[in-house]
Amino acid sequence: MPYFNKEFSRKPRKIVKRRRDEHALKNVVSLRISDEEMVTLEKISRKSAKSISEIMREAYKCWQANRQRLCLDI
Repeated sequence: MPYFNKEFSRKPRKIVKRRRDEHALKNVVSLRISDEEMVTLEKISRKSAKSISEIMREAYKCWQANRQRLCLDI
C-alpha cells in the first residue's frame, strides 16, 4: 500500500475570518489558586450553571461593593 499523505491531497481550506463581538470581554486576568479552591469553584460552577469566570466576576463585584460601603475607595 503506497504512502498517502492526506495533508497534500486536500484542497486548501478557505480562511474564515471570525467576526468580533463588540460586547465581548477582552481583558484577561490570571489567578493562581490552590487545588481546594479550584474544587470549590468547580462545585459552585456545576450547582449554579455558571462559568468560573462569571463566578469570579460576581466575587469581584461583591468585594468592590463591600469596599465602597466601608468607604475604603475614593
